[in-house]
Amino acid sequence: MQRDRKRTNGRDMGVKDTLTQKLREAFTPESLDVIDESNLHEGHAGHSGRGESHFRVNIVSDAFAGKSRIDRHRMINELLAAELKGGLHALAVKAKAPGEA
Repeated sequence: MQRDRKRTNGRDMGVKDTLTQKLREAFTPESLDVIDESNLHEGHAGHSGRGESHFRVNIVSDAFAGKSRIDRHRMINELLAAELKGGLHALAVKAKAPGEA
């Protein structure tokens, strides 16, 4: 089964590119790191061997000011619902507002 890929500027977008684009458009982050950790999970349950299945997101955005950690995670999970239902198996999130340690 081949994973569906979006096309932007004539090229296929991988999962990392899709996550990055969606997070940038929705939260206009001050900083954003989307890290593919799929290779760390080879041989584990949920690892398909296709890659791009496990990600870590570190994001700092004004959109998270005054929000609880749970609300921040919900915001991100709702935004990425299609990816989580597709091939994205695991998503570790560190979401902060500017000025938070």
